[in-house]
Amino acid sequence: MASSKDIRIVWDTGLQEGDFDFNTSIQDLESDEGLETAVIISLFTDRRARVDDTLSDPNSSDRRGWWGDLISPQVNGDQIGSRLWLLNREKTLENVLQRAKEYTEEALQWLIDDGFAESVQVETERQGLVGNDRLAIKAKILRKSGNEQVFDFSAQWTAQAAR
Repeated sequence: MASSKDIRIVWDTGLQEGDFDFNTSIQDLESDEGLETAVIISLFTDRRARVDDTLSDPNSSDRRGWWGDLISPQVNGDQIGSRLWLLNREKTLENVLQRAKEYTEEALQWLIDDGFAESVQVETERQGLVGNDRLAIKAKILRKSGNEQVFDFSAQWTAQAAR
């Protein structure tokens, strides 16, 4: 994911989605030499749910996941993405913020394992009024070079508020 150049994906906070960045002056896709695209893919691609995970839709047995994880030639059991999707219908409770933190750390662990980062620190918080909450995620990535990159994301809660 974090090769010398990736096709650049930018995060649209309003739409809560990532999209390719097209440069109209050169009529081509922009590239990314940093970690932004890798972090977006890591957090917002659905990692396959574990057998013991509670699925967000009780009427479905779909554990999602990226099909390429079935044949990962690099590391046995290596998975792309995060399990943040499991929180889609959760109530805005403290334990959910903790799970969001754990899922984010799990999704970004490969940056440390593959030598792109020295450490990753994750903070999660609930923002907004109950019933119109947002899950805010901040990931601070300390590169081997000593440079720190900070990524901020937020996602609208779709579940009803805790009462």
